[in-house]
Parts: sequence; C-alpha cells; structure tokens
Amino acid sequence: MKIKHLMLGALLFSGVGVAAQRPIELNLWQDNAPNSNGNDRDTAKVYIYLPTQKTATGRAIVICPGGAYAMLAMNHEGKDWAGFFNNLGIAAIVLKYRMPNGNLEVPISDAEAAMRLVKANASRWHIDPNDVGIMGSSAGGHLASTIATHSKGDAKPAFQVLFYPVITMVPGYTHQQSHDNFMGKDARKKDEKDFSNDTQVTRFTPPAWIALSDDDRAVMPANGVNYYLELYRHDVPASLHVYPSGGHGWGIRPNFKHHVTMLQDLKDWLLQK
Repeated sequence: MKIKHLMLGALLFSGVGVAAQRPIELNLWQDNAPNSNGNDRDTAKVYIYLPTQKTATGRAIVICPGGAYAMLAMNHEGKDWAGFFNNLGIAAIVLKYRMPNGNLEVPISDAEAAMRLVKANASRWHIDPNDVGIMGSSAGGHLASTIATHSKGDAKPAFQVLFYPVITMVPGYTHQQSHDNFMGKDARKKDEKDFSNDTQVTRFTPPAWIALSDDDRAVMPANGVNYYLELYRHDVPASLHVYPSGGHGWGIRPNFKHHVTMLQDLKDWLLQK
C-alpha cells in the first residue's frame, strides 16, 4: 500500500513539475482602468500559460490568487499551478487583480475582463470559449464565486474551482479582513447580502469543485460547506473535499499533508467533466 502511494505521488509530482510554457504577460487594461481604487500604480495583469498545441484540450481556467483583498499570493495560489494545468492540456491564466480598497467593483471588473479576454482570444490560443472556468483561493475564492454567481454573458465561467474560499460577507461568519477590504468596514447590509455568494446560487450557477481543511482557523469551513449545500439544493453538480488537517492557505505547496490526494481529487474531477 505504501509503495502504491509513493508511486502515485511520484506520478502527480511529475505532472506538477513539468515546466509550464513561458507566460504571455499582458496588461488587462490598455487605457484607464474602470472603478478606481485610488491607487493608479495598482495595475491589473494576466499571465497566460498555454499548453502545447498538441496537448491542448481547449479548456482554460482563470486563476484568482488569495490574500484577503489586501495582497496576492501570486505563486503558490497562482503561477505555481500552471504546470499542473498545462500537463492536463488546460490553459492557465493567472490574474493579478487590483485591490478593492473598499470599492468592490474593482476586482470584479478585473475578473470579468480576464474572462472576456480569454474568450476573445480563444481561437488564437486554441481554447474552447464554452469551456473557460474560474478558480480562486481564500479571498480569491470569493472573487471566483462572485463571478460564478453574478456575471453573465462572456464573463460567466463554465465551471469553478474553489480552495478554502471566503463565501459569505455576513459578519460573524465572514473573514472580516476580506470583508472590510472588499466593501469597507461600514458596508451596507444590502451589499453584504448581495455578495454572500451562497445566497446567490441558482440552478444556472456553474458546476463546482471545492476543497478546504476541517481545521481552518482563518476562514470558517462553513463558508465552503454552505456554498456546496446551496449548489446541491439547486441541483448544480458539485464536489466537496474536506481534508482533516492543513489549516489555511496551502495552495499547491507540497508540504500540505494531503497534497497528493488533493491533486488526484482535482484531476479526477477535471477529467470526468
């Protein structure tokens, strides 16, 4: 059994370790960005990692790193995922979105623009515009689930992948720092309700894969679990994985105790879609 586990780990690590193609780096906004956060030096970018044309499946995923809407964990929750996805023939588009500084429209507009950019370049990048998903970790999971539940048209994703996500904005259950940075300390009750994404699920919400740790002390596990329950209640296909340990913020770091299992769980879900 131990030998089998080690072999599986070696196979998965080999997939993660495959070097991704050198990314295409683009400024998301060529002119003035909309919805100012008061910091003109805070620019939105995308880093586009494409699989080889031979291995491309047509699928793509826009990745929103976390960081409490105050900073971005661009590596272990962003760029370091590129090799894993490229090895599966999936294009990985890592989004450096602007911080809201209390203006919630700022990161939303960046994420929607990234979705539209990928679909507009679908033919050139060998992507199926109907198979572009979104992924997010922690506060990035809130942004990704916001796009999944609120956005329409070319900004709407085909699927969502969420790691230990912030979902609710209700005080007492939310991650307070993410709440305050996203919509301000004196947020309106209406905004708190509208961007508690478990309350925004409908039968048209895209399928979801959700992973978190039972011992997460930063973002209450109830965030991801309640989101799953609402997806289930609305007959939206979803897969929930609660690992017994790991805390918060592990991303694709190999020192996460359940790293190998997590990668296999995600791979299995992606391949059966």
